[in-house]
Amino acid sequence: MARNSKTYSDSFTGEADKGIRAVLGYDDDDEDAVKLKRVLLKVINNELTARQREIIVLYYFKNMNMVNIGKKLGITTQAVSDAITRGRRKLFMILQYYI
Repeated sequence: MARNSKTYSDSFTGEADKGIRAVLGYDDDDEDAVKLKRVLLKVINNELTARQREIIVLYYFKNMNMVNIGKKLGITTQAVSDAITRGRRKLFMILQYYI
């Protein structure tokens, strides 16, 4: 089996956010989009740590910013950023086999 040559890069360009938000916003009439969204949600629920899952849900589904998430959870903004970065990396590593 050939290994996918894509690598994950989480620079602060916002590209990772755009990609994840695009998947979540796909039209439900597109069968492939629905399948990809279902896989993304399964990965979020089954592969992320509880803290990563909580922060990812607040960030992507509740549209909270990192500062507000940190205040809500009683952690630093840097800890929120680190959790999102690790969660995205894990999402990418798994989803690259479905894309």
